[in-house]
Amino acid sequence: MNIGIDAGGTLIKVAYMKNDLLEFEKFPIADLEQVASWINGLDNIKICTTGGKATFLKSLLSQKAEQIVEFEATSSGVRYLLATCGITEESYILTNVGTGTSIHHINKSEQQRVGGTGVGGGTMMGLSQLLTGITDYDSIVPLAAKGIRDRIDLKVSQIYKGTVPPIPGDLTASNFGNVDPMVSRTDLEKEELLASVIGMVGETVATVSVLAAGQYGVSSVVFIGSSFIRNEFLKEVVQSYTRLRGANPIFLENGEYSGAIGALLHVSK
Repeated sequence: MNIGIDAGGTLIKVAYMKNDLLEFEKFPIADLEQVASWINGLDNIKICTTGGKATFLKSLLSQKAEQIVEFEATSSGVRYLLATCGITEESYILTNVGTGTSIHHINKSEQQRVGGTGVGGGTMMGLSQLLTGITDYDSIVPLAAKGIRDRIDLKVSQIYKGTVPPIPGDLTASNFGNVDPMVSRTDLEKEELLASVIGMVGETVATVSVLAAGQYGVSSVVFIGSSFIRNEFLKEVVQSYTRLRGANPIFLENGEYSGAIGALLHVSK
């Protein structure tokens, strides 16, 4: 059996073939030693690792493992998923929203990292904890989806009230810029605060992605990453903001496993 492993800053993603079907597993990075023990118990396998914790993972394995650069693995996995979905984009921006956000330009033959931002899933989790005390991802996401951002975020239309704004009024003029000085944090609902955090992350990610798309003359942005897992609210923010700014957003099913898929493809050659 061939196994591809993407050991990142937050999660360990695993891809392998079973009965000719592509299977996935994911584990928190805290379980790295347990994952290594599981792999060490398997026979007749070939392994390829990628990601920031790949070297450490390899040190825990009793079997020899190959290792490839994360960006190469991810772009290879994305090409595979696009082809599987019948999407024929040849040149596009790839935005990987994990703990942070990494942005790449991909065409038929190569990938190039063009930038990124420290705003990503780590920002979402850290600010959510600081503002609400909630640390669990599966609690943060559904609460945020119920929140209304009007008391916290300032829109362009609010600044240009009574006149036609020079840019779309639905754009956020200032994240967290509409908080009344007389309002304390305890006066705001947790849902409002969490919605504004995820809104800021999504809008930042979409904005830098669209700017990169304009720089490279492409119209589509492919979004992947663990921050989108069961997070329809973040997807909606990114999708609407990307379209509002004139680009075409594409979300791939199982996109968070792109690095693991790319590692699997490498070891399966």
